[in-house]
Amino acid sequence: MKQFGSESGGDMGRRTLLSLAAIAPVLAIGLANDAASAQSAGADLPADLARAWDAYNRATIRKDVATLAALVTDDYMLVNSDASVQDKQSYLADFSVPGFSLEPYEIEQPLGKVWGGTALTGGIFELSWTQEGRRQNRQLRIAHVWTREDGRWRIAYTQLTRAQPL
Repeated sequence: MKQFGSESGGDMGRRTLLSLAAIAPVLAIGLANDAASAQSAGADLPADLARAWDAYNRATIRKDVATLAALVTDDYMLVNSDASVQDKQSYLADFSVPGFSLEPYEIEQPLGKVWGGTALTGGIFELSWTQEGRRQNRQLRIAHVWTREDGRWRIAYTQLTRAQPL
């Protein structure tokens, strides 16, 4: 079990919430642990993938759009839990939305699998957030698909699914 948290934040606010829900589980592994510890979060991940995950986590916390842009593929796709879809441009734009904050949470049932140049990371978590002064929460299952391009790992796809309470 790992603890996670992030911050960032209308119709745009809803997309921001869902986008940040997609990345938040990933980002706190880097804050709570170093890249080597991230490997134990769900599977034996290659060191370079663990480092990429850690870099992605740190960039997310800092809202470092340039680094995030380099860590997601040009054709990145985020499928939110309401079935809406965001591309890379829309996903990155969400980092500039003010007034949104996520609360710390724990990933249950973490997973990680690698098949050559493709990898899957994810788990299940309770997302709690404050938006426009209202606190809300939701149970989500998340999956990130990573691909190895030009010798480095990048996220190509993220899927969020509403889950039953833990």
